[in-house]
Amino acid sequence: MLERFKPKPEDVARVSYESLREVVGAIFEKMGVSKEDAEEAADVLTMTDLRGVETHGVSNMLPAYVGQYRNGEINPNPSWQIERETPGTAVINADRGLGIILGRRAMDIAVKKAKDVGVGIVTMNNAGHIGAVGHFSMLAAEQDMVGMCATSADTAVLPTFAAEPRFGTNPISIAALGKNEPPLLFDAATSQIAGNKFILAKRVGSNLLPGWIADPAGTPILEETPVPQDDNWYGSLLPLGGTRENGSHKGYGFMIMVEVLGALLSDSVPGMFDSEQFESGYKHYFAAYNIAAFTEVERFKNSMDKMLKMLRETNPAPNHDRVLYPGLVEYEEEQDRRASGIPLHKEVMEWFSSKVEELGVPQLQTM
Repeated sequence: MLERFKPKPEDVARVSYESLREVVGAIFEKMGVSKEDAEEAADVLTMTDLRGVETHGVSNMLPAYVGQYRNGEINPNPSWQIERETPGTAVINADRGLGIILGRRAMDIAVKKAKDVGVGIVTMNNAGHIGAVGHFSMLAAEQDMVGMCATSADTAVLPTFAAEPRFGTNPISIAALGKNEPPLLFDAATSQIAGNKFILAKRVGSNLLPGWIADPAGTPILEETPVPQDDNWYGSLLPLGGTRENGSHKGYGFMIMVEVLGALLSDSVPGMFDSEQFESGYKHYFAAYNIAAFTEVERFKNSMDKMLKMLRETNPAPNHDRVLYPGLVEYEEEQDRRASGIPLHKEVMEWFSSKVEELGVPQLQTM
């Protein structure tokens, strides 16, 4: 994560993974979620924080989910069902269930189908937010698969040359494992930055960089600018690339790709069709590629290790310590945070403290 999004050390408390997981699970149960589903939700959010992905961990997402349960936007006990199925595919209606809870079920179905026929693809319509899509790609990768996940979200991002938003941040992810190297885990919004980074920037008092957002007329802002107040950034995000000269048409194209895979293939519609916000819900895409259907697993993993090691050992350019690959920093963060605790901003700690009395959940244990 960019330094500009990180809080000052004096503004942070570290909590244990076990304590955070327990408290998060307890909060979900207070929202009417079953114990099993609450534990699944807590696993997803705390693992996301372990990997250092604060945008989609407890700090931003848990308060949002609590609000959505309370206003009826998401269903704590969905009657999800498979609406269409073939040996290699399935379409799930989530009944407004939260994506972080139902995502494992969808990827489990994709993996089973991939074991049977080589590739399994599952789409999900009428769903709630899915959190960090890379989490679900990893679930497949841990079973000798190449995992992919993407989500079609609400309209917040401008197409290239546009003055009106038409896309969500529409993140995509892929995960694959070698034998010895840390996993490959790529998880990124197809907009310039993830929407939740606005919350982080506002929390730590950081400006936005040039080319991240546009003005009300749709013209990219090409100088540093403060975070717009009152969520006025929503609908001003630019596609990956920022400007056409810097390749925003590529981010724009990736966004359309996610709409095709996540929205249209889930028998739903893109968010741009909605007359009311979140009318069609989130639409998700899960894919598992069985390595053994394409090559020897041992050969694949040895080649993965060789490729990742070569990337990691590539000579760095001046003023850089090393070359990274997607997933390496997240792996290192996980090792550090399991030992020294998960850092939470004081504002987030205050939110958790308020829930102790309000909901009767345990107090977070600091380290």
